Amino acid sequence: MKYMLLINVPRGTGAFQSDDWSAKDIEAHMAYLAQLNGELKRGGELAGLEALAPPVKARIVRVSDDGKPLVTDGPFAEAKEFLAGYWIVEVPSAKRAFEIAAKASAAPGPGGTPLLMPIEVREVRDAPRDT
Repeated sequence: MKYMLLINVPRGTGAFQSDDWSAKDIEAHMAYLAQLNGELKRGGELAGLEALAPPVKARIVRVSDDGKPLVTDGPFAEAKEFLAGYWIVEVPSAKRAFEIAAKASAAPGPGGTPLLMPIEVREVRDAPRDT
């Protein structure tokens, strides 16, 4: 089964205001995530992952009356959190996806204190196929 683990972080300029972190704290945080990603890859559980740019760079796109893209600025005016990135894992059960999400949640922040990031876990369903 595939699961998407979504990293939701408080609003701001970056994940958990990481723009204000020391270089040492950022290095420790990234090393932790690199280690987790390596474990998942070596275990054959990592199907994909990406970090996302902050909401200030996000755009909403709808189709206009003439069928062209209608692009507006960032979508999170009222949001308290935004999506910062995700993993897609292929694991045998939801329980394993939860274990991975808990590890991701414990990534260190300033001073090495675990961030306790909220990680949303969603099952990835197969898309309808052409017949």
